[in-house]
Amino acid sequence: MDRDLDLVLVGATGFVGRLTAAHLAVAAPDGVRIGLAGRSRSRLEQLRVSLPDRARQWPLIEADVTDGDAAVALAARAAAVATTVGPYARYGFPLVAACAAAGTHYADLTGEVLFVHRTVEELHDRASVSGARIVHACGFDSVPSDLGVWLTAQGARDDGAAGLTDTELVVRRLRGGLSGGTIDSMRQQVIAARSDTAARAVLADREALSGPRASTAGDAEPRGDAEPRGHTPPRGHTPPRGHAPTTGAGEAGAVARSRHTASGRGRGVGPVRQEPGTDRWRVPFFMGGFNAPIVRRSHALAEGGYGAAFRYRELQDTGSGLRGALRAVGTVATLGIVAGGMATRPTRAVLDRLLPAPGDGPSPEQRARGAFTVEITAGTESGARYRTVVGADLDPGYEGTAVMLGQSALALAAGEGAGAGVLTPATALGEALVERLRAHGFTLDTQPLS
Repeated sequence: MDRDLDLVLVGATGFVGRLTAAHLAVAAPDGVRIGLAGRSRSRLEQLRVSLPDRARQWPLIEADVTDGDAAVALAARAAAVATTVGPYARYGFPLVAACAAAGTHYADLTGEVLFVHRTVEELHDRASVSGARIVHACGFDSVPSDLGVWLTAQGARDDGAAGLTDTELVVRRLRGGLSGGTIDSMRQQVIAARSDTAARAVLADREALSGPRASTAGDAEPRGDAEPRGHTPPRGHTPPRGHAPTTGAGEAGAVARSRHTASGRGRGVGPVRQEPGTDRWRVPFFMGGFNAPIVRRSHALAEGGYGAAFRYRELQDTGSGLRGALRAVGTVATLGIVAGGMATRPTRAVLDRLLPAPGDGPSPEQRARGAFTVEITAGTESGARYRTVVGADLDPGYEGTAVMLGQSALALAAGEGAGAGVLTPATALGEALVERLRAHGFTLDTQPLS
């Protein structure tokens, strides 16, 4: 690929964009040609001056990538593009479409089911032909989930334990705030769902990103052995699109969707459940509404490679005893209020005054206290069980996401990974991204439990 730049970071002057640029300025190998892109040259110049000396020669690209011609011109210059410009459904399609057509690898931070569904529908075939690897969800949503489940499946396969069965991710530690951009993405999806029947159908479809392999293999909650277990697509079948009608909306609806699927996993009421065999309490993880469809897409792109009986859900540990139970109830209530408030204009206006705005974020001191740990446990068809731990002592939505996006982009620029089309972090980059993140202090560890 003969391009004058190896990597362009788009949205470099935004909050997470600046953090990603700072990471690239420290972590990029010598000789990697990196450009910084944004709408304001003066802001780009201010950013570049703030970076280490090795970034002072990085070219600046003044471009509005919501303009199709500008996006095409930018995509033609780079081997890979990473973008932090969201909400992606509003601003992102011209750039990802240009990359898919030009054979330019692409990484972003979207947490928007509707946006990914559109790119799967409209761009998978185009990118497959051009050779572009379109990799969504390269931040906290959904790298820990996607790579964690992928590692678990790899460990089971290496041990000859056959496919995964009931698999769940539990967030054990989460210190860090939501960015204004993440909140705005959630807001836009709620608005779209209220006004567009087709959008509601996509958000209500657990397999919306999986392609035409209609099954219940990806049910968010295990429902007992009497339920159908799904199927594995035939060898050679690559599912590029998402159609199968089931259930599963975006982040704001994750809690509400779980109320009918508690399935007896620990005592409790509705979505508030006690962890079996312990006094700890759990609720559905609010980001699971996006993470789980990404994990299921990885499963589908691997031709059902996680196993014919694979099922997946995400939960958040709220602590033990009475305090944990009260925190669980409070978490569910808060998320319900926020989701409901975003659905109507008057209450949305109130929330807009209370929640962070796009571009806002916590102070360096607040971010320094950030950290996360997620634990994935899975059964297998052979009866063996596995646990994978993914974590870092970084704010998951800020420095942690900057490292995940930056390393995904550097891997793509270096030609690492495999495949083409609209992919996922696990299917596009797999072991290459695992090793890169480990080198930057992330824990990604899989062990057999039995």
